[in-house]
Amino acid sequence: MGPMGFGPPGRGHFEYKSVEKPKSIGDVPRFLKELLGGFFSRLFYIFKLVWKTGPWILFVMSFIALFEGLSPVIGSLISKSILNELQDAYTAYTGTEIAADFLHSDVFLLLIFFFIHRILSQIINRINSAATRISGELVVEQVKMMIMEKTKELDLASFDMPAFYEKLENANREAGNRPIQILSSTFSIVSTSISLVSYIIILATAPGMWWTALIMIGISIPSAIVSFIYRRKHFSYMRFRSKDRRQMNYYTSTVTNKDIVKEIRMFDLADTFIDRYRAVFKHYYAGLKKLIITENTWHVVITLISALTRCVFFAMIAFQVFTRRIRIGDYSLFTGALTSIATNVSTLINTSATIYEGTLFIDNLISFMEEKQTVVPRLEKPERVAHGVSHTIQFIHVSFRYPGTERDVLKDINLTLRPGETMVLVGLNGAGKTTLIKLLTRLYDPTEGQILLDGKDLRDYDVKDLYSIFGIIFQDFGKYAFTVKENIAFGNFHKEHKDEDIRRAATEANADEYISKLPDGYDTPLMRIFEQNGLELSGGQWQKLAVARAFYADSDVLILDEPTSALDPMAEQEIYNQFDRLRKDKMTIFVSHRLSSATVASKIVVLEYGEIIEEGTHHELMEQHGKYYELFSTQAKRYLAGDGEQEDHGQ
Repeated sequence: MGPMGFGPPGRGHFEYKSVEKPKSIGDVPRFLKELLGGFFSRLFYIFKLVWKTGPWILFVMSFIALFEGLSPVIGSLISKSILNELQDAYTAYTGTEIAADFLHSDVFLLLIFFFIHRILSQIINRINSAATRISGELVVEQVKMMIMEKTKELDLASFDMPAFYEKLENANREAGNRPIQILSSTFSIVSTSISLVSYIIILATAPGMWWTALIMIGISIPSAIVSFIYRRKHFSYMRFRSKDRRQMNYYTSTVTNKDIVKEIRMFDLADTFIDRYRAVFKHYYAGLKKLIITENTWHVVITLISALTRCVFFAMIAFQVFTRRIRIGDYSLFTGALTSIATNVSTLINTSATIYEGTLFIDNLISFMEEKQTVVPRLEKPERVAHGVSHTIQFIHVSFRYPGTERDVLKDINLTLRPGETMVLVGLNGAGKTTLIKLLTRLYDPTEGQILLDGKDLRDYDVKDLYSIFGIIFQDFGKYAFTVKENIAFGNFHKEHKDEDIRRAATEANADEYISKLPDGYDTPLMRIFEQNGLELSGGQWQKLAVARAFYADSDVLILDEPTSALDPMAEQEIYNQFDRLRKDKMTIFVSHRLSSATVASKIVVLEYGEIIEEGTHHELMEQHGKYYELFSTQAKRYLAGDGEQEDHGQ
C-alpha cells in the first residue's frame, strides 16, 4: 500500500507510511483519524521548514492573511453605505443645494475611506507578492540544501536502486515552490474563513434570508467531495508515473548531451530517442488528460446548479428592494455577500484540496529525508585510523551481492594485503574487480564475511576517517567544471592548498607539460558549461589530471581502478613507474587490463566470475600456465604482432 493508503508499496530501500483503508463502517473514525493525523503532521513539517528558513515569513503571512480576510468585508460595508447615502441624497435633492455641500457630505467622506481602502489593498497585495517571491526563493534554497546534505550521507547502495531515483526525482520536484505555496494556501484559508464568517453574519441581518447562506454552503459540499477525490487521484497518478517522467527527462537529456552528441549524430539516433519520448508522453498524457476532463466535467455541473441557485436568491433580494423592505445599498451588500459566500466556500474547498494534495507530494520529501544511512560505525565510539603508516588489509570469507539482486558478484573472497605490497587485480570485465575496491574502501558493506584493517573490522572505524587514508582513481573518475588547479586539489581539499604542491602532483602525473601550455595555465577553467573560455580536455589529458589528483592526496593506500585506459602504453608505463618511485612503501592496488603493469607487482590476484582463481607473482603465475598465463600471453602476442606490422610498414 502506498502513501496514505493509495497505490502499491515503495520498492527497494524506500518504504512509505500507509493508512489502511476502512473495511467496515466501524473503521471509518480510525481511518479518518489516521488520515487527518498524517495530513496535519505533514503540514506541521512544512511550517517547521519555513520557520527554519526565516521566522519573518510566517509573521508577514499572518498579517497579510488577517488583512485579506477583513478587507473584502470592509470594502462591501463602505460600498453599501455610499449607495445608501447616495439614495438618500437623490431622494432629498431639490435642485437648490450648491455643489460645495457635496464636499461636506457623508458621501464624500465615505469615498475618501473607500479609496484609502483600495490603495491599502493594492499596497498589501504588492507586499504579499514580493514576500511570496522572496520567501519562495529562500525556501527553495533551504530544501535544495537539505537534499544535498542528505544525499552526501546516503549509502552508495541507494544509488543502485531505481526506487532511489524515483524518490530523488519526487523530492527534487518538491524543492520548487510547493512548500511556500502550501503555506500561502494555508494562510489563504485563514483569510477566506474570516471573510466567510463575516459575510454569513451580514447575510443573517437580511430580512428572512439567513437560511440562504446554509443552502449555498450545502451546494458546495459535492464540489468539495469531487475536489478531494481527484486531488488524491492526481497525486497517485503523478507518484506512480515517476518512471514515465524520468524516461522523458532521460530521452531529452540524451539528445542534448554534449558528451555523446557526436555519437547521436553519427549513428542517427536522434529520431529514435524523439520517437520514444513521444511514445512515453502519449501514454503519460492520456491518463492525465482523462483525469483533468472528468474532474472538470463534475465541477461544471456543480457550478451550473450553484449559479441557478444564486440567480433565484438574487431575485428574492431584488424583490425586497422593490417592496421597499431594504435599500439599494443593502441589495448590493446582500447580493455581494451571497456571491462572496459561494466564492469563499469554493475557495476553501479548492485551497484545502490543493493543500491536501500538496502535503501528499511533500511526503516524498519527508520520506527521502528520513532515509537511514547504514554505512556507519558499529561502535558508539568509533576506532580512529592510524595515519602515515603502512597498513594490513584482510578479506575473510567475503561475499557480496548488490541490493535488490540475487547473484553474488563476489564469492567467498579470502585475501591478505601486507604493508608496502603492490597488488594488481586481473580479470575480464564483470569479474568483480571494481566491486572488490568498493568493499575495500567501505562504499559498500559485504553481504557475508568481514574486511579487517590493521586487525579491526572496517565497520568499527569512523567512516570519514577511513576514507581519508585512500587515494583513489576510479575508472569513471570525476570531471569537474572548475579550474585545473581545483580539479587537482579535490584530491585532498581539506588541506592547505599550495601552488607548489599542485604543480608537483601534476608533474608526477606527467600533466604539467600540457597544463603549462593552456591559455591560463593552472587557472584555466575546464568544460564549456559555465565559463565562455572553458576548455575541453582530451580523454588522456583528463586521466592525467585524475592521476595528479591521486598524487596530490598523498594517502596511505593508493588505488588505481583502470586509471590509464585513455593513455598510450608508453604514457601508462611512465605513470606506473612514477607510482612505484613515489609510493614510499605505501600499499598500492592497481586494476588494469594492460598486464604489463602486473610484472612489477608483489602480488597478482586473478578474478573470474567473482572468485579468486589464482594468486601470486608474475613469475609464479606464468609458470602455472593458468588463466593469467593465457591473458598475458594473448596480450603480449597482440603487441608483438602490432610491432611487427609497424616494422613491415616502415620497410
